[in-house]
Amino acid sequence: KELYRVTWWTAQALKSRVGLFEGTYRKYHGLGDYEKYLNDCVSASNEIMTASGGYSLYQSGSQSYRNLFKSENAIDAEIILARDYNNDLSLVHKVQAFENSPTLGRPGLSKKMVNYYLMKNGNRFTDQPNYATMEFKDEIVNRDPRLAQTIRTSNINMNVTMTGYHLLKYANDNMSYTGDSSNDLPLFRLAEVYLNYAEAKAELGTLTQTDIDNTVNKLRTRAGVTGKLNMNAANLSPDPYMCALETGYVNITGDNKGVILEIRRERAIELVMEGFRYYDLMRWKAGSCMDDEFLGMYFPGPGNYDLNHDGTIDVCLYKGAKPGGVNALEYLEIGVTVELTEGESGNVICYKDVPRQWNEERDYLYPIPRQDRILTNGALTQNPGWNDNLNF
Repeated sequence: KELYRVTWWTAQALKSRVGLFEGTYRKYHGLGDYEKYLNDCVSASNEIMTASGGYSLYQSGSQSYRNLFKSENAIDAEIILARDYNNDLSLVHKVQAFENSPTLGRPGLSKKMVNYYLMKNGNRFTDQPNYATMEFKDEIVNRDPRLAQTIRTSNINMNVTMTGYHLLKYANDNMSYTGDSSNDLPLFRLAEVYLNYAEAKAELGTLTQTDIDNTVNKLRTRAGVTGKLNMNAANLSPDPYMCALETGYVNITGDNKGVILEIRRERAIELVMEGFRYYDLMRWKAGSCMDDEFLGMYFPGPGNYDLNHDGTIDVCLYKGAKPGGVNALEYLEIGVTVELTEGESGNVICYKDVPRQWNEERDYLYPIPRQDRILTNGALTQNPGWNDNLNF
C-alpha cells in the first residue's frame, strides 16, 4: 500500500472501474457479452473489499467526508492512489481558485443535482410537494450532511457561482483564498469500489441486501444519513423523480430498477466533482440529458435574500432601476444579469446562450482522427455519424 505509487490495490481498483464501465456500456448500448465485464468488476472489487490489510472508510469527526478532500496529505485509510501536491516544491493546483473566482467559469451544482440529495433521515427530498419552489434557506435543512460539505451553506457568493450553489468540496478552511492549493487529490478510493461492486451486482441480478449493507449503507452511515437503503422497498417504489425523462433515467428495466436508481443517486452524491459524471452518462446511454436546461437555485421574485439567515443580504434581485439604500453582496437585475425560468421568478437559467444539440446516434463516441486511421491503411474506419470533412 503506497499512496503515490501504482500498487496491486491500484490495479484491482482500475479493473473494478473498467469492468463496470465496459459491462454497463455494453448492456445499455445493446452490444452483448456484458456479464463478463460486470463479473470482472465484482471480482476485482471483492478482492479489495476482503483482502487482509486493506482499506476502510475514513471516519473522523463530524465532517469526515469534507476532511477527506481538504486534507493536505491524502488519507491512506481510504484513498488507494492520490496525486501528491506540495507547496514547498511548487507542486500546486487551482481547484480552490476555480471554485472561488469570478473569472474561471463561475461553476456550481445544478438544481437537479441538489434535488438528488436525500433528507438526513433517508427520505426523498423530492417527495415533498413544494420541493421545487423552496428557497435555499429551506431546502438545505435536515439534508444528507454531504450536501453542506460539497456546497457552501454560509458565506455564499453568487458572483463566483452561476447557479447559486457555491462549491466547497476540496476547499480548505480559508474560504476566501483563491490562489494555489496543495492538498492532495484522490484518484482511487474505497468508496468508488463499493459503488462499483453494488452497481455491477445490481445489473447482473445478483445483488442482496447484505451487499447493500456492506457498500451503500456504509457510505450513508459515514455521511450521517440515518435512514438506510432497503433493496426490496426501493424496488417496490422506484423514485418518480429519478424515473422521469427530465430529471432521471428512463431506460432501466427489470426487478432491480428501484435499487439501481438508488445506487446511481448514491454514486452521483458520493463521487460528485471527482470526474465520473460524463462517463457515467455515456455508459448508461443517458447522454440526451445534455440537451436539458441547466438550472440553478429558485427565487420567488424580486427582493433581498439572506440566503443562509446570517443577517447579511447575499443577493438583491431587482427589475428595472437598481434599489437604493440596500447593502447587498450581489445585485442581480432580472433579464439582464440573471434570467429566471418564469420571467420574474423561478430557477436561475445558466448557459442559455451555449448551443447544445445531442445526437443520440453519434455522440456516445468521439470521432477518430483521420491521421490515426491513415496509419492503419484503412483497417480502422470512422465512428458512425462523423463526417471527416467537418469533424476531425
